[in-house]
Amino acid sequence: MSNLINKAQKTLLGNRRKGYTLPTNNKLYPAQWNWDSAFIALGYSYFNLNYAIKEITTLLDGQWKDGMVPHILFHNPNTNYYPNYTAWNCGNKIRSSGITQPPILATILKLILDKNKISNKQIKEIKKIVKKIIRFHEWFIKFRDPKKTGLVSILHPWESGYDNSPIWDKPMEKVTIEKNLKYKRADNKLIKPDQRPLNIDYDRYVSIKNNLRKNKYNPKEIFKSSLFNVVDVGFNSLFLKANKDLIQISNKFNLETSKISDYVKVTEKNILKLYDKKKGIFFSKDIRNNKKIYIPSITNYFILFADLNNNLINNKLIKNLKNHNKNDKYFFSTIKPSHNSFEENRYWRGPVWINCNWFIYQGLKNKDLKFSNYVKKKTIKLLEKSKFYEYFSCKNGQPMGAKNFSWSASLYLDFKISPN
Repeated sequence: MSNLINKAQKTLLGNRRKGYTLPTNNKLYPAQWNWDSAFIALGYSYFNLNYAIKEITTLLDGQWKDGMVPHILFHNPNTNYYPNYTAWNCGNKIRSSGITQPPILATILKLILDKNKISNKQIKEIKKIVKKIIRFHEWFIKFRDPKKTGLVSILHPWESGYDNSPIWDKPMEKVTIEKNLKYKRADNKLIKPDQRPLNIDYDRYVSIKNNLRKNKYNPKEIFKSSLFNVVDVGFNSLFLKANKDLIQISNKFNLETSKISDYVKVTEKNILKLYDKKKGIFFSKDIRNNKKIYIPSITNYFILFADLNNNLINNKLIKNLKNHNKNDKYFFSTIKPSHNSFEENRYWRGPVWINCNWFIYQGLKNKDLKFSNYVKKKTIKLLEKSKFYEYFSCKNGQPMGAKNFSWSASLYLDFKISPN
């Protein structure tokens, strides 16, 4: 379907602004998002390498002085979105949010470098990028794991990227909603409300955000005082993989990564503490309330992407993964359909997200080639049926959320064109 490859390229170009790309071309997400830009750069790398490099460069232009890369950069002060830049009231050079998102830039950059011929001019630009990513990773190690456990915390559900996942239900129940909250949502006016987070979710999101703002986003202070503090196995899996990839890239440029190398060793050991041997599954941990979180989320399987050197665990996970939503036409549903928190249409509580399938496909390639190819085939089939939407029903492939969604288009290009 070369015409769909062409449509994917046009989708990215249609969403592109001055040096960065929107997640979609409507008012739902009128800014630059962190992990969206990483996926988008991968898509561009198949037809315009300079755009790919520019996408990452522009994102890193918003890096804070302490090393954090925000989850949103507001290049255009559009006030229709909430929370907009005035609600966050922060940023370094570029107005931004005060939280981050899954650090997948190193992984994406490695994939781009592995399959492209890089010019001398581009190499200079990429070396600057790598230095900034090292600072970003070191920020996580310093400020999101002060006890040096090898596992980093997220301090807002938005940092995970899977905003209203049932993983956060119990920790969120403990969040005290700020009195006299005033804000105006736009997302549930643009997209059907049954496909978006609930109002009570937003009340808690905004309460957490306001508490972070009161502490001026001081990374030391907010780790202790945030109303939400969770060690998520999916997020830590992505960070572990990104750290491994960053070490490999940095070696090519003779850049120092001993802190990161040491951290990988601790992570590989301690992430196994999130594994329940009896159940054969990984769990997350609510640090603030000292509780284990057992939710059958597809993101728990990102651990396959992290490439743990443990065949016993990997094989057990793959066996469970094959049963995740085997009775549905499309996979992978964000939550196992038999779980009481599953909602077919509601954002991260049930629908299929292409980036989740992509992480799992990548993680399966060197562990179960036959199944990985099946995941790839099924994902391509879903996109060719329903096109580039934000998320999809696992039951019938019904497209939902934003249309012309950038990362769905980008990852389609990767699934279709990448030789691996």
